[in-house]
Amino acid sequence: MSSAPAPEALSAPLTVEFPFTRSLGPVQSAFLTGLRERVPLGVRTSDGRVLVPPVEYDPVTAEEIGELVEVAPTGTVTTWAWNPAPRRDQPLSTPFAWVLVRLDGADTALLHALDAPGPEAVHTGMRVRIRWAAERGGAITDIACFEPDDGPDDGPEGRQDDGRDSSAQAAEARPHDGRFADLVTGIVAPARLDYRYSPGRAQTRYLAALAEHKTVGERCPSCRKVYVPPRGACPTCGVATAEQVEVGPRGTVTTYCVVNIKAKNLDIEVPYVYAHIALDGADLALHARIGGIPYDQVRMGLRVEPVWAEGGRYPDHYRPADEPDADYDAYKELL
Repeated sequence: MSSAPAPEALSAPLTVEFPFTRSLGPVQSAFLTGLRERVPLGVRTSDGRVLVPPVEYDPVTAEEIGELVEVAPTGTVTTWAWNPAPRRDQPLSTPFAWVLVRLDGADTALLHALDAPGPEAVHTGMRVRIRWAAERGGAITDIACFEPDDGPDDGPEGRQDDGRDSSAQAAEARPHDGRFADLVTGIVAPARLDYRYSPGRAQTRYLAALAEHKTVGERCPSCRKVYVPPRGACPTCGVATAEQVEVGPRGTVTTYCVVNIKAKNLDIEVPYVYAHIALDGADLALHARIGGIPYDQVRMGLRVEPVWAEGGRYPDHYRPADEPDADYDAYKELL
């Protein structure tokens, strides 16, 4: 096949979403349990600084730390940025400010949202307090947001040691024994990324050919290798590729793995096999599922052919072709 006019690149919205599960060490466990109980906690370093949010190691000395101290639910805005258009799952659904707040008794600032009527109502040095969530379970979202406090502003430089009022003095970080009942020992944090993906012109041509039950790669003008799927440039020579070459449809299993863990929302019974398949005429193996054969009969050198998905836009899997296995020397360079 020769070069074809470059099509308009495909583009589509894409969402990557999964729950991230992690265990908590003793410091983070106490911090989140404290939020559940409406008790903000920090950790004291060997030189007397109080870090909020707490960490297990001093970021300056790398020394292990763990002395928990209680700080106040009030604090001072050290810097801020206005968010005029809240996005999905952000703390507030109406415009708000992202703020760094140094809680009274702490030496570092905590990032969270400030509920304010507009950017003109926010400034560095303003006094704020925690607004606790009505339902709390041991997560940073137990702080619903910050809200303006009725106390006096601290000015652009923040509250100074020689100018604190009695309420600030009462907010000095004090030791906390950390003895909460029913400690939070782990969290599940949803991770989600929404973006618009474009595969580029080379893969747009590849996907358009798949819709016609064809597999098309691109040949490097220098080393003459044919890459499937194409990327628009040769990964070896670093030069652009444009000459289209139809490959396959049959190919050879070069290597494979047996999958024994069932994936969520994937209607395939385990165990099953995913393999690298070198299509005839291609110099790069692609990744695909093997079907139509027991998993323990899949082998290197097995000759396979595509089975197209319903609707015909891509192969659902590859099945054994009615051919003898390929000789090892025929595909050893593609392992």
